[in-house]
Amino acid sequence: MLDVRRMQVLRAVVTSGSVTAAAANLGYTPSAVSQQIGVLEKEAGIALLERFGRGVRPTAAGRLLTEHAAVIGRQVAEAETALADLRAGRTGRISVRYFATAGADLVAPALARFRTEHPGVRVDLRIADGAPPDEEADLTLVVRPRGGGPDAAGDGLRLVHLLDDPYRAVLPKGHPLADRRTAVDLAELAGEPWVGSERPGPCLDAVLDACAAAGFAPDIAVECEEYATAQGFVAAGLGVSLVPLMGLGSRHPNVVVRRVRGPEPVRSIHAAVRRSSLSLPAVRGLLAALQDV
Repeated sequence: MLDVRRMQVLRAVVTSGSVTAAAANLGYTPSAVSQQIGVLEKEAGIALLERFGRGVRPTAAGRLLTEHAAVIGRQVAEAETALADLRAGRTGRISVRYFATAGADLVAPALARFRTEHPGVRVDLRIADGAPPDEEADLTLVVRPRGGGPDAAGDGLRLVHLLDDPYRAVLPKGHPLADRRTAVDLAELAGEPWVGSERPGPCLDAVLDACAAAGFAPDIAVECEEYATAQGFVAAGLGVSLVPLMGLGSRHPNVVVRRVRGPEPVRSIHAAVRRSSLSLPAVRGLLAALQDV
């Protein structure tokens, strides 16, 4: 296999016209340059230089390798520049996965800020509702139990807390608790039919754990996995529901939303960041934008 560094030595000899001049330019001794050329000729299996007057000139093979050495030199320089831009966060591509209710209030404003600070970085943004952390993505938004232990999300991932998202009671208009201006005790909903708003997972666990702490298990009369649809069932009088605050961006006109206490169900939103990606300024910049939002 041809040695790229020796090809650059050959290029220096050809462009300068002599081994002595190339050695001076490279900071080598003439004998060291001659040795490098000799090894390269053995690798190539053909003579690369021939004497010409007081100097040397390339053979056909020498011209061929010199041309390729020039191309390789430019490509290496471009790679070094691109790598420097990547290290500085000026260019590159990062992949982000998020769940739907985090989009409007969290991801969108964070991404808008990020793009003003890192305009040359492309963000591959895809929805991944209910999925575990994507170890191939640089950053995945996930839900974890509140106060759920260490910041490890799995092999190669670091879990960074962003915010706690409390649940609210969603009641049909005309419900006996709808006129109350204070928070609703969770136990007051124990005898009600419920509209389930969560699929199995950490979000549903937050609701069920809070109900268990209040001394009951909810009687889920209608199963639903979309917050907007759950509000529609509640508005129709089919039950009450608990919906996280970030899931109440569009409120149905025929429901009433009240705070909950005793206890207040909360889901904890984190960024699962690939540890190897934390060295990239662009990933750290996006994480900082999410934390600020």
